[in-house]
This record gives sequence, structure tokens and C-alpha cells, in this order.
Amino acid sequence: MAGVKGQVQKRGVERRRAMVDAAIELFARHGVRGTGVAAVAERAGVTPSALIHHFGSKDALVRAVLEEADRRALERLSAAPDAEPTLAQAFEWFVRDAEHTAAAERELAALHTTLTAENLEPGAALHSWFRDRGRALRAHLVALFTRAAADGSARADLDPAVLAVETAAFLEGAHLLWLLDPEQVDLAAVHRSYFAGLAARLRP
Repeated sequence: MAGVKGQVQKRGVERRRAMVDAAIELFARHGVRGTGVAAVAERAGVTPSALIHHFGSKDALVRAVLEEADRRALERLSAAPDAEPTLAQAFEWFVRDAEHTAAAERELAALHTTLTAENLEPGAALHSWFRDRGRALRAHLVALFTRAAADGSARADLDPAVLAVETAAFLEGAHLLWLLDPEQVDLAAVHRSYFAGLAARLRP
């Protein structure tokens, strides 16, 4: 019985992943507003009722897509997600992530940027998700800069909270400019330049 239960659970995980993958593809191609639940279900090879059973609503499916994008980014980390990287390691990861995004994840990046803009108002369906994600990113950056100041790898007279907002603003802005004009904006090169400059500013 345990083996059968495990197989059923595995099939459920695989089916859910297929639905998320189908949603990523269709959302990127037609936009969230232009893609219905039925279209995602058909692309994934399931019924619309099965999709709703797994996610509950289209908004929940969109949230699952965004969480999958974050999961993929964490997988690209060379260390475990709960590790505490050094300043150099973190900056290197941001550059590598930009290289990967430019090469293979433009659709997800565009979807993320579009949905952020569509959910700026507090009453929007995904407003709290994006707000909390932004807060979490800034908190990680504050911790990173605080550790660097404490271990002597960064100057102690800089404000970690201000640096965190500045870095987060760069990340969001660089992606937006690249999405608008990829022929003129080299996402990886801009990241390499920015983080090299930031490392120089922070050097004791």
C-alpha cells in the first residue's frame, strides 16, 4: 500500500509540474490576461477541473509560476539555499543569474516584470506576494552587508539598509531596461560592471 501511495503522490507532483510548465509557456507567449485556465489545462493534458483542483484558482496558478521561477533561481546557487554566502560569492551569483536569464529565461523575466507592474496597488491579487518577496530580498541583502562589515570584508561606515534598497533597485531596473531594449542593453555586462563597482566602494 505504501508503494502505491508513493506512486500516486509522484504522479500528482509530476502532473502539477506539467501544469506549471504549461502555464509558464502560455503566460509568456500570450500574457496572463490573454491565457485562460482551459488553455493551460489543454496544454498540460489535463481537464480544467483537474487544474482547479490542484491550484484552486488562476491567481494561485500564477503564484505557483512565480514561485517556480524563484525555485529555479535558487537551484542555480552553487551553495545550499540556506548557506550564508560571502560578499564575493553573492555578487558572483547575481552576475551568473543575469547571464542565465539573458540566455534562457527572458519569458519568465518579462512575466515577472509585467505582473509586478500589474500588482502595485494594495488591493491587487498578487500585491502582497510581490511586496513580501521584495522585503525578503532586501532582508537577505541587509544580512549580507551586515556580515561583510562584521567580518571586515566591507567598510563598517556604510548603511546596510540603504545598500540593500540600492542593490534591489539596480536588479529590478536593469532587468526592465534589458527587457525593453535587449539589443542595446547587455544584462550580464551591466551586472558585472555594477557589482565590480559596488565591491570597490565597499572595500575597507
